[in-house]
Amino acid sequence: MGKKSRVKTQKSGTGATAAVSPKEMMNLISELLQKCSSAIRALVEKIRKKQKGMSVSFEGTREEFFSELMAWAAECGASCDSFEISNFADEGHGLKATRDIKAEELFLWIPRKMLMTVESAKNSVLGQLYSQDRILQAMGNVTLALHLLCERANPSSPWLPYIKTLPADYDTPLYFEEYEVRHLLATQAIQDVLSQYKNTARQYAYFYKVIHTHPNASKLPLKDAFTFDDYRWAVSSVMTRQNQIPTTDGSRVTLALIPLWDMCNHTNGLITTGYNLEDDRCECVALKDYKEAEQIYIFYGTRSNAEFVIHNGFFFEDNAHDRVKIKLGVSKSERLYAMKAEVLARAGIPASSIFALYCSEPPISAQLLAFLRVFCMTEEELRDYLVGDHAINKIFTLGNTEFPVSWENEIKLWTFLETRAALLLKTYKTSSEEDRSMLEKPDLSLHSRIAIKLRLAEKEILERAVSCGRAKRLHFQKQLDEGALLPLYEESDIALLENADAKLPIILRKLEEEDERVEEEMSLAQIKPDAADLDSSKTPVLNGQCKDLNGTQEDPPGDAVNSVEGLESVLSYFYGLNFD
Repeated sequence: MGKKSRVKTQKSGTGATAAVSPKEMMNLISELLQKCSSAIRALVEKIRKKQKGMSVSFEGTREEFFSELMAWAAECGASCDSFEISNFADEGHGLKATRDIKAEELFLWIPRKMLMTVESAKNSVLGQLYSQDRILQAMGNVTLALHLLCERANPSSPWLPYIKTLPADYDTPLYFEEYEVRHLLATQAIQDVLSQYKNTARQYAYFYKVIHTHPNASKLPLKDAFTFDDYRWAVSSVMTRQNQIPTTDGSRVTLALIPLWDMCNHTNGLITTGYNLEDDRCECVALKDYKEAEQIYIFYGTRSNAEFVIHNGFFFEDNAHDRVKIKLGVSKSERLYAMKAEVLARAGIPASSIFALYCSEPPISAQLLAFLRVFCMTEEELRDYLVGDHAINKIFTLGNTEFPVSWENEIKLWTFLETRAALLLKTYKTSSEEDRSMLEKPDLSLHSRIAIKLRLAEKEILERAVSCGRAKRLHFQKQLDEGALLPLYEESDIALLENADAKLPIILRKLEEEDERVEEEMSLAQIKPDAADLDSSKTPVLNGQCKDLNGTQEDPPGDAVNSVEGLESVLSYFYGLNFD
């Protein structure tokens, strides 16, 4: 995939023996397992230096193996007559149409026997270790990473035509230098980036020990060549390419690497890839009409740019789904907590959750609008939505912009949003103007450029939220000052609500951000090598989220807005927000 990685030519042979004793390396590995986050990078660099020249690689350039990949795919029964692999400059390699292709036309299919899956790993040389290792059994993406390394080291592997075409390195944050990572400070990506590096290093140390000491690992072709760079490469290969497919019997899903299809680059659109169980193959239809010689794109999903940077190693300029996450909750210490929580529950919204500010207009979803309306309700307004006339039906109006709770409620919620976004902007150490100036520097490294673009994009979303909040606040203040009549809910309006995009469902449902965390939890960044840590789901740390400050102090701190803790303290004081 072009945008998923840069290509560097691999010119070394099958590896060289470094001047380091097994005992010395094992001591370093043991030390790595014990290190805290702040000390890990220095130790990793020490290990990498001692392992220089030990990695397995292929003679020749990546491009030299594309014809072999296409021939292998055709031999396996894949479709190869509608496209070819081509280089698209800044986007890297991708698929180019060799004929006109109509929208929704099936142009690509890949049979199961070409796929590298958790199932194929269990049936490979890795199978014995898999049967004994709890981490491999629990974490399919780690299994795929080791499966990839074992097959790369096997001269007779059926997947070599595919593996030889994978990039030699990637632009995922695992490849960032420390100074490049610093550009991500205060962004939504920073905590996941740091955790990703720490967890990958600890995973490597764990499996290094397993490979050299576990009896079921004795036949693995990795004992003489399992470096940190090898593992980082495998982790990035899987992280940028893994997809879910049905198992052979269709009873559940498993993770897979899909050769050839994974050469497609990303654009906005809809998911156009599925799995045909009857023909047992992955199938992809065209996203739109493509003329001969045009690049063929697919849609990777509704990821934010923070997620693209973390998991794919690129920033997508025209991301229609970019967003900044914010964690909001009603403080349990608030007097009206029970009433607010009940109204929110009836609307299918938790009293504490992660929401998002979007790059589009309006910047908030129906769910966030509903939450903020309830959050800002007076006791009388809460009672009206709980036991008032048409209380049950009025729950439907909470996410609909046409039915304000009151002009005062609208003023308060948009004031909150404006204040919240403005304070979050203060957590960044640079301004948007400074970021734009930095991006004009010709000597800026690619990774620094990606990081600064992400940082700037987040600020622009927050700036739009500030602007929108201000405009809405002034609009509703004018409505209040002029004595404008409030649109009142009538029972007959239910027909209108049934067709409104902003309506809320009648049943409880998860927020879209919670659905996306399922995908995030599959990422290698969440995996820890300790058996006790196998439950690796977590809530991302966001800019503005820190310790719990529930607004019990009498006065807000004077310099609060200059720090993350202060931001939360001010918001907690004025709005009763809980940052658990």
